[in-house]
Amino acid sequence: MVVNGKSVPLGGDVTLAEFLKTHGCRAELVAVERNGKIVPRAEFGSTVLTDSDVLEIVSFVGGG
Repeated sequence: MVVNGKSVPLGGDVTLAEFLKTHGCRAELVAVERNGKIVPRAEFGSTVLTDSDVLEIVSFVGGG
């Protein structure tokens, strides 16, 4: 799988929610594009990732 331009091994069946958690991302603070389409946050737990997926993960940062 490719995440933000880098190859990342999956190591088995994993949902998007599980992947984010194991990689230190808080689901409520990111937007995810999978294979060119935005994944609704409500579908993170039911979206099963594959080795052929391409993800772009963008974190929201506050400031002022």
